[in-house]
Amino acid sequence: MATADPDIAAIDLTDDSYTVEQSFVRNKYAAYDADGDTVLRGKQKMFKMKEEFPFTDGDGTEVFTVTAGGIIDVAGNYVLSDAQTGEDLVVLDNDYSIFQDTWKIRDADTEAKLAQIDSRGAFVTLARHYVPFGTLIPHEYEITDADGGHVGNIEGQLSVRDRYEVTIDDASSVPKEAVVAAAMVIDAIQGN
Repeated sequence: MATADPDIAAIDLTDDSYTVEQSFVRNKYAAYDADGDTVLRGKQKMFKMKEEFPFTDGDGTEVFTVTAGGIIDVAGNYVLSDAQTGEDLVVLDNDYSIFQDTWKIRDADTEAKLAQIDSRGAFVTLARHYVPFGTLIPHEYEITDADGGHVGNIEGQLSVRDRYEVTIDDASSVPKEAVVAAAMVIDAIQGN
């Protein structure tokens, strides 16, 4: 099993659950810890050839950036790079399908799978895309480790703006920072 140690120099998420909220205006997000403190902010840069998401901590210090591997990269990969060192840490791979949303979190150097994020099933995914008002159905994802064992959930909440509860039951084998960032990137990329 791969170990999850892509160390992001400027941030250390220690809680087991986070709330991710999208702003009303555009693809701009904030993640809050259990005490309601902002621990991470991210926003999609506008008018870029490649999609780019800079992330800051609660104090506004840039901690990492997620950048698309290609232009208009809906079903591709996104690289999470440490803002302090410039080092590529993890890759978020989107295995696009109309039946199920699947994202793999891989180590940028070894390409070993660290975690996987899967939507809750084909019927719900199809309903969200093709049924009138299907977009009102909240997203739910399961987070698994490299061996396929359940380690957490990303659960959409019914609200005016996109809101997710990210729960990581066993973080010994998955990078929390990458999972919380993935919740924001998935929402922005897939127009959830």
